[in-house]
Amino acid sequence: MAKDIKTGSRPAYDDIDLGRLFGVLLDGKWLIVTVTALFALAAIVHVQLTTPIFRADALVQVEGKTGLSNPLAEVRSILGEEPKVEAELEILRSRMVLGKAVDQQRLDIVVIPARLAMVGDFLVRRGMGRPGFAERSVWAGEYLNIGKLEVDPEWLGTAFRLVAAEPGHYRLYHDDDLLGEGRVGENETFLDGGVELRVAELEAGEGAEFTLVRRTRLAAINDLRSRFSVGQRGRDSGVFNMTLTDEDPERARRTLSAIGQIYLTQNVDRQSAEAERSLEFLEEQVPQVRSELASAEDALNAYRMDHDSVDLSLETQSVLNQLVELEAQLSELEMEQAEIRRRYNDSHPTYAALMEKRENLERSRDRLDEQIHELPETQQQILRMSRDVEVTQQVYVQLLNKIQEMSITKASTVGNVRILDDAVAQPGPVAPRKPVTVALFTLIGGFLSVAFVLVRSIFNRGVEGADQIEELGLPVYATVPLSEDQQKLVRRFKRRHQKRGREVACGVLAQNAPDDTAVEALRGLRTSLHFAMLEAPNNRLMITGPSPNIGKSFISVNLGAVIAQGGQRVLVLDADMRKGHVHSAFNAASEGGLSEVLAGKCGLDEVIRRSPINGLSYVARGKAPPNPAELLMSDRFSRLLEVLSERYDLVVIDTPPVLAVTDAAVVGRQSGTTLLVARFGLNPPREIDVAVRRLEGSGVEVKGGILNAIERKAATSYGYGYYHYAYKTSGG
Repeated sequence: MAKDIKTGSRPAYDDIDLGRLFGVLLDGKWLIVTVTALFALAAIVHVQLTTPIFRADALVQVEGKTGLSNPLAEVRSILGEEPKVEAELEILRSRMVLGKAVDQQRLDIVVIPARLAMVGDFLVRRGMGRPGFAERSVWAGEYLNIGKLEVDPEWLGTAFRLVAAEPGHYRLYHDDDLLGEGRVGENETFLDGGVELRVAELEAGEGAEFTLVRRTRLAAINDLRSRFSVGQRGRDSGVFNMTLTDEDPERARRTLSAIGQIYLTQNVDRQSAEAERSLEFLEEQVPQVRSELASAEDALNAYRMDHDSVDLSLETQSVLNQLVELEAQLSELEMEQAEIRRRYNDSHPTYAALMEKRENLERSRDRLDEQIHELPETQQQILRMSRDVEVTQQVYVQLLNKIQEMSITKASTVGNVRILDDAVAQPGPVAPRKPVTVALFTLIGGFLSVAFVLVRSIFNRGVEGADQIEELGLPVYATVPLSEDQQKLVRRFKRRHQKRGREVACGVLAQNAPDDTAVEALRGLRTSLHFAMLEAPNNRLMITGPSPNIGKSFISVNLGAVIAQGGQRVLVLDADMRKGHVHSAFNAASEGGLSEVLAGKCGLDEVIRRSPINGLSYVARGKAPPNPAELLMSDRFSRLLEVLSERYDLVVIDTPPVLAVTDAAVVGRQSGTTLLVARFGLNPPREIDVAVRRLEGSGVEVKGGILNAIERKAATSYGYGYYHYAYKTSGG
């Protein structure tokens, strides 16, 4: 009669058990420590082998106005066009500035010395000289200085290989093709003039190799820009902090210093160019104004002579002074207007404000003109002519003053940029940051190892206690601890016979280590089994399990040995004719066993083998047949079992896994008692439940279960585990 199996959900095992997770971490502590230590070691090796990166920095200041009075600065002030911080930052990052730095420092020429793989740079940094075995690599104290490298456009970005020859000579290769030989200090041409090269200095052993690349100017600028950074210190301070990173600290300092000087020079040139353009404009106006002044003076003198030196009244003189002042202001506005129109269009708001001011002055002049119309004709004429003379004369004087001021400004232009701190390379590298990198790698290693242990425990939901099996309605007859002695037997056999992927026992644990805790557990099973088989229809015991590699054969052989040691006659029958290895426990061959008897090739007495243990016999599986299930279903197998039951007190039958093949169901129908073996941490409860249901569906009642290979783990101690405790008597 089949038992009711509980198949409900098990929320106690599906929920998160913090105690069990803590125990899982304790069980995996050595894995966690090992992985973390490996990551830390890898980080230490990495930071030691990685080429250090150095940083140079400098400070520049952009002032709002230059120190001297500059008419152009006044115009920019009127327009509200003082240089903006963002514009200056972009100038510093521009190809105009960085490109000149590339040209000055020849950053478009790349020289890469050949090093030993992985550790070459590290050894050179430690000052290691050329060893005797090294031929191609470059070592400490060896260098190459390129004086000139010009290539045709099609060879830009192409790598050439320069190999040191006898002192003062070298060979140049492209890939493996020799382009020619050259002498140090002389201009050489290769590839029909496509490559011009002058090696200024070459200090290296014969055979040392260097890679030469002439990059495009744009590629060199982009590389420099990727390593260059500039930002403003504080808000609206006008002080810029420039930094540049490089593997060579001295090259970083030189390049950053060049960038600062180029930026300073272009700023001065820009100010001087503006002054020069304005000076040219003013000098163009002088001849015209001088001519107008001469014409006005000639006209006034002629009029006075024609009218007998007419003088102005006091009232007319006052009007004249006002009119001259207005004309002077209008003239100055015209010059500003001309300067502004060279820069902006008529819709600019400041230009519109300037025009509005001019219109106001013109309206004031028109009112004075109305007053002039009320004067006598002679007074009007002499006033107009005097006005033209004085206004033109004042404009002429202003032009001369402006020219003098602009000449002084041009000669003394210093720009509005100054270098506060010269470029200097910091003494220590900025990358890699060794303590931070090692700490980060160590944390990553610890995190990954902890995550791996936790994820593995989550997905590995094999049974870890007898109570999990009993919740399925299957009583547990024995819990067998994992035996270290048995593990030694398994490893020894694997080492001798090189069984790939399979671990089988070579030896009987009950004979080799009778005091082992696993053997003690099987003795307890012997007692429980005695009472369980009292009502069984026959003396046949089938040992099966859900899946392979769970220890069925170990249980079968050692249980048979323990019962035989108790004075009974026991036969262990290996019914797994596919992969059975009961014979391995006795160091015997599989041929001449069950498959030969069922196939009629030999008799029963020929295959029964006695073991070294008194009372224990066994039948090996024989050669693997093509139809094991059909042989087990034959009448010959049934008659065989009947004969064995008569000869022996107990027949232990080891069968294949239930979920793999149907052999266990066939054998189980002819066995009075069936026990299901589950391995600790391997078989999940659902798998055990499916195996039991499959057997019961075939009419085989599973009497109970055996939990095999229990390990002492913190996860089961803190969680829901079950331990087997052994009691041993001490000698003496």
